[in-house]
Amino acid sequence: MESNKKRGEDALKQLEKEINARDRKEASKPWTVALLALAVIALIGGGIYWAATREGSEEITAESETTTEPTQEEKTDAEPLKRERAQALPPTVECSYREDGQGEYYKGLPEMKNVSTQGTVDITLDTTAGPIPLTLDRAVSPCTVNAIEYLAEQKYYDDTVCHRLTTSGIHVLQCGDPSGTGAGGPGFQFNNEFPTDEVDKNDIEAMNTPLNYERGTIAMANAGEDEKGNGTNGSQFFLNYSDSPLPPMYTYFGTINEEGLATLDEISKKGIKEGSESMGPGDGAPKDEVKIKSVSVTKI
Repeated sequence: MESNKKRGEDALKQLEKEINARDRKEASKPWTVALLALAVIALIGGGIYWAATREGSEEITAESETTTEPTQEEKTDAEPLKRERAQALPPTVECSYREDGQGEYYKGLPEMKNVSTQGTVDITLDTTAGPIPLTLDRAVSPCTVNAIEYLAEQKYYDDTVCHRLTTSGIHVLQCGDPSGTGAGGPGFQFNNEFPTDEVDKNDIEAMNTPLNYERGTIAMANAGEDEKGNGTNGSQFFLNYSDSPLPPMYTYFGTINEEGLATLDEISKKGIKEGSESMGPGDGAPKDEVKIKSVSVTKI
């Protein structure tokens, strides 16, 4: 837990230095600083759960002056996230899924060899708030789609709650943790894919500059790289019901259809459950519990 805490603190310090340097260099461009500030907020609260809660109740929090009301009208100057790769992947790839010793919800490992990069997978989250149909894109993030598809077929997501709703800064419903705490996972981890793997890791500015994960996109939750440089994706993902500026450290792997967005709009309108905003204003459990009753899978 101490190593996780130190890693989180070091990451925040580095980002603070970047923002201060940009502030001094580009004082005439306050929107640039604002976007970097949003990146910090996103890293602290926009889908990070492994380092904050993996080994206990430790949390990384940030103070905010934003309202707790849904703010779907917020605009961002961040460049839109591209939804296709600059260069197509080969027809099949090999994936690496690493057991992490967290076996409470372990369903085995997904297939790692000859994973297809062709076509899509349609899945529907049948939730207590209504259906949320999703289309997962193998061409952009095949190993991520392969993992989510596998877990869905293993009934991993059945009877699990979407434990987190954010209504300020970023606009997501986060799901995929059987424990309902934000600390649960499938017993394995894997690396980021698109867009992270198209960004130079040595380019700190590029890694920290937000992209607009637009309304209707889906991305994986993670806590950056571990001590060995491995990715920390597991089973948790977030559904962007409105534009969300995030650094390119979150794997994009599909879209939400209009019926699903209508369901998410109703969830977001109800706001956050009173007393649940442990991560800051506008960030907590949905006011009305959102439970995934079952998940259906259709391969295309």
